[in-house]
Order: sequence, then C-alpha cells, then structure tokens
Amino acid sequence: MIRAHALTKRFATEKGQSRVAVDGVDFVVEPGRVTGFLGPNGAGKSTTMRMILGLDAPTSGTVSVNGHRYAAAPAPLREIGALLDAHAIHPGRSARDHLRWMAASNGIPTTRVGEVLELVGLESVAGQRAGRYSLGMGQRLGIAAAMLGDPPVVVLDEPVNGLDPEGIRWVRTFARQLADEGRTVFISSHLMSEMALMADHLLVIGRGSILADCSMSDFMADHAASYVRVKAPALVDVAHLLSGRGLDVTRVDDELRVSGLDAPAVGELAFRHGLMLHELTLVRSSLEDAFMALTADSVEYHAATEGALR
Repeated sequence: MIRAHALTKRFATEKGQSRVAVDGVDFVVEPGRVTGFLGPNGAGKSTTMRMILGLDAPTSGTVSVNGHRYAAAPAPLREIGALLDAHAIHPGRSARDHLRWMAASNGIPTTRVGEVLELVGLESVAGQRAGRYSLGMGQRLGIAAAMLGDPPVVVLDEPVNGLDPEGIRWVRTFARQLADEGRTVFISSHLMSEMALMADHLLVIGRGSILADCSMSDFMADHAASYVRVKAPALVDVAHLLSGRGLDVTRVDDELRVSGLDAPAVGELAFRHGLMLHELTLVRSSLEDAFMALTADSVEYHAATEGALR
C-alpha cells in the first residue's frame, strides 16, 4: 500500500521564488487493483512518483510504502519494484549483468535474473549491451528490473512507451495479473485507451492537486458525456416529438443526438407515437474525452491551433 498525507513539493525558480509542483495531496493506492495515475504534462505526476521512491524529498507532508518510508527499507527491491526511466541503464553493460549487480545489491539469488529475463521476453538478447536496445526493449528490461525482488508494490511510469501492440497487450495483462495476486500496482500513462482497459481506479492530478480519486466506473459516470444516437426515416418528426418532451435534441447529419432520457425510454416513446427507428444507441465519450474535460483548466502547455499558424 502507498499512502500520501499532505504531500507537498516546492522547487526554487531562477528568480529566487518557489514553484509548487505538488500541493498538499492525500491519497491511498491500495493492493489488489491497478491504480492509474493521470495528469497533463507538468501536473506533478513524476514528482509524486519520485517522492514515493525517496528520490525527491517532500517539502512537507509524508508518503509511506507499506507503513514506512521506502528509503528506510533494508532491501528496497523486495519492497517496491519501480520503472521511472527506461534509459537509466549503463549503455555498455549487458541486460544480464545489469540485473546481476542489482540482485547482488539486494541479496537476491542470481537465479532470479534468468526468471525475469524470461518473464519479459529478453532471454535471447540478454548478453547484448543495453545501449543497443530499442526503446521497447529498454522498457522490457526496466520492467524486469522492477520485478527482480518479486515486490508487493509495483510503480511504473509510462511502461508501454515504445512497445509494439503485442508488448502493450502484454503489459496490460501483466498489470492485471499482479493486481489479481494482491499486489499494489500504480501506473502512469498518457495512453488513455490503454488506461481504460487496464485500470480499476484512477488518480488524476492537475497543477499539483488531486482532481479525482475514484473507481474507473465512477470517473466515467461523473465526467464522461453521453447521449442517445437516433436514426429514423422520419427524422424531423422524431426530433419534434423528443424536443416537445423537453429533451435536448441536436441533429448531426442523418442522426439525432438526444440527452435527458435513456435509450429504452426514447424507443418506447417513439413506438407509442407510431414512429419507426432504424438505430437507437447509447454513446458514451471515451476516457480521453472525460480526462480532457476534467483537466482543461489544468493544462500548463497549450499548443497553437491550426488557425493560429496561418
């Protein structure tokens, strides 16, 4: 379990002032589920993860792993497995040797090195220098290092970057397996489609503050827009009927988008008035849409629109 209480981090700016990166956040990452950590660039995700791992010291507040500071663990790799930077490997060292010295530093049997290399699919290239690895291979090696101590807590920052579709699916399945084993799994990613398939629970941070801390289903219910798509031969008549009942009806090309009533009720209403429908579908916006709506005011860096470039 990971627990943060009033966790705060300020950095000094070049002008001698301070910038708040993480602003008094409270959260608990519980075992037995995959918790997704989302936020725009500059929101405080990486700083929060670094404080969990003791790489950055909090300005104030506390963060603990299984009831104590991670830095105080006598064998850290047996406590938490972490991947923050896939490039944090000596380029001249082979994958096998990289894992061997990590194992030796934490009293882990060398037999475990072969097990994690097989786990991530790198056993055939374990003797190659890590500097020759692609980004995806580096990610796999980073996950192997994270699992070296068979830890109860796993923290992964953007673990699917650079992976091919098979690798992305493997990470998704692997994360679910770890959670099913009762481990604490904390994953940051910008790939919303993958997070929608992987996470049970979401932590969303924006400008250093927690914007949402809830289950995936509750997040979608609270922040994802939905409407009923209606297609019919007599589209104008259906639109008049529904708008006459006080529903929000918008016509887009050859369909109506209806809010204020669920799909069965819309169908029953049309049936009672003798109107034929060709399509009646509940459409819910994606996790990406819901995330963008929630964090619109928390985005630090805005790209220019197409019109602004002309």
